Amino acid sequence: MRMAASLLRLHFHDCFVNGCDASLCLDGSDGEKFAAPNLNSARGFEVVDSIKTAVESACSGVVSCADIIAIAARDAVLLSGGPTWKVLLGRRDGLVANQSGANSGLPSPFESIDVITAKNSNFGTERLGGYTNSKPVLYICLCAGAHTIGQAKCQLFSNRLFNFSGTGAPDITLDATMVSDLQNLCPLNGDGNITAPLDRNSVDLFDNHYYKNLLDKKGILSSDQILFSSDEAVATTKTRVEQYSNDYTLFFADFVNSMIKMGNIHPLTGSNGEIRKNCRVVNS
Repeated sequence: MRMAASLLRLHFHDCFVNGCDASLCLDGSDGEKFAAPNLNSARGFEVVDSIKTAVESACSGVVSCADIIAIAARDAVLLSGGPTWKVLLGRRDGLVANQSGANSGLPSPFESIDVITAKNSNFGTERLGGYTNSKPVLYICLCAGAHTIGQAKCQLFSNRLFNFSGTGAPDITLDATMVSDLQNLCPLNGDGNITAPLDRNSVDLFDNHYYKNLLDKKGILSSDQILFSSDEAVATTKTRVEQYSNDYTLFFADFVNSMIKMGNIHPLTGSNGEIRKNCRVVNS
């Protein structure tokens, strides 16, 4: 089940760097998969490879790796109990990766709403498929909703468990029982690669339970919980979190629209790019 979340994340991390061009799949020391947000973190490349091999054997040179990633993300959501949508096809694969862009452009779980919003806004309305004004804020709220499935490593939230922001105490916006459980799972100087569910008590089901957890101070990542508990959230995301927690159909509908728009970020079409034979390397 964890692979469903990993495939969905691949789509996000691909589209938010260079657009939806499968540049994330490219091997090489300067590749995006070796950028800090992806190193030892991005998963599912072998699944994309397997799909690509099957597709190439059926119709060589027709289906891009970028389209495979987009379709796999849609099916991962559907098979996890979430909604489905029509994936527009015709993307072509990029010829270069952008490691520096991945390092600077992908949101971090340690950043504030303002910083994450700025990263989205830096790409303008074309980047967000037409989102304007306050819409990037809505967009990050929807993207975070994808955390209804998947796992997070201790190293991404352990800063909240013992000495949050130099206070000598855990983050007060994290439920006390959850703090105790996570301290046992992630002790000081422990293995930072141990994982915990992003959506406590609804681990593998794509639903709106993630937002219910935020209301109960059970968002595991700081960048999750700030959508409800921070001062910034009052004027930005808090109301939307409450709405999604009460209405899964609204969340599903908005999530579908956001995924379609994200899938349209700077796609290569026509004669731009290529149809890779192997998703890990450009054609020779």
